[in-house]
Amino acid sequence: MIMSKFNRMHLVVLDSVGIGAAPDANDFVNAGVPDGASDTLGHISKTVGLNVPNMAKLGLGNIPRETPLKTVPEESNPTGYATKLQEVSLGKDTMTGHWEIMGLNITEPFDTFWNGFPEEIITKIEEFSGRKVIREANKPYSGTAVIEDFGPRQMETGELIIYTSADPVLQIAAHEDIIPLDELYRICEYARSITLERPALLGRIIARPYVGEPGNFTRTSNRRDLAVSPFAPTVLDKLNEAGIDTYAVGKINDIFNGAGINHDIGHNKSNSHGVDNLIKAMKSEEFKHGFSFTNLVDFDALYGHRRDPHGYRDCLHEFDQRLPEIIDAMREDDLLMITADHGNDPTYAGTDHTREYIPFLAYSPSFKGNGLIPVGHFSDISATIAENFGVDKAMIGESFLDKLV
Repeated sequence: MIMSKFNRMHLVVLDSVGIGAAPDANDFVNAGVPDGASDTLGHISKTVGLNVPNMAKLGLGNIPRETPLKTVPEESNPTGYATKLQEVSLGKDTMTGHWEIMGLNITEPFDTFWNGFPEEIITKIEEFSGRKVIREANKPYSGTAVIEDFGPRQMETGELIIYTSADPVLQIAAHEDIIPLDELYRICEYARSITLERPALLGRIIARPYVGEPGNFTRTSNRRDLAVSPFAPTVLDKLNEAGIDTYAVGKINDIFNGAGINHDIGHNKSNSHGVDNLIKAMKSEEFKHGFSFTNLVDFDALYGHRRDPHGYRDCLHEFDQRLPEIIDAMREDDLLMITADHGNDPTYAGTDHTREYIPFLAYSPSFKGNGLIPVGHFSDISATIAENFGVDKAMIGESFLDKLV
């Protein structure tokens, strides 16, 4: 085994925590409004105030911007390294962001369906299944709300509840007493087969079974996901092939469809539970050498899409308050990296993600220096990890390992 500069690397993705519009932001839109004026951290800081002293200490306020973050001061002697990174891939969704962070260039973007799925897809599913589809549910919908709203009708008619979200997914909710699980899974497999290429390239199809009576429905653990794996090997795959431990916390295992992950810690009930899971992995005796990859999704799912800047700010405060615990769990030769996967400006038009730079913060107890790393690209994170562990990088990315001293 080669000597790694950092024995363990921990990457934490704060889902949707962008740091200002990307150069190509106007090629992307929210409810018809180009993303060019979006700025997740900037607008939260400006409109509701943002107090994140622990991330500020690492250098969050030092990241170059046209206008500094209003309430996040520049640190004269930060404890870490900081920069912002640009996306080269042609999507602003979660899968695209994470896959690029692991070294892929996504030139065929996934499709998202803000107005619901086209009639062509819906009628194909009706013909295959012999069941009608409830048209009113065919749009981005909360999974609990959609069964509350349409579950009673499904119990009466046996129609399918098909809905989507901000991400490239098709979800089918079915009451287990009305539509048996094996039938639901069969319908999902068919839906998977017709959504493998554009203009309907979906990241995943999700079976969402539930039970109970109107007013008291609960989703069961019989959820099944039919995902697509990354179309080329990522740095996770390269690490796994080299026998290096890869730990996944939160949605990471789903996002990569398990590819390259050899220790899945499982889903997070909340960001705070995700931090608990990460700390538990970091403190584990078994985890001596390797890479952990954590996604904290609440920023995006609970506050970004819902355009709730106060909730988003409080969620950032909560993470920042727990950052010292993560740092305490580090060993001398560990590296902690904090970043994002896209933006989701809670003050912006629409309800979709925003095309933004992502912040990047790095800290190790072993650092002698500090400061700014030149602005780069999402995939540079993967190239840096690859160089550290002595494996090949993936499709794209330039390592900045030599800057982390």
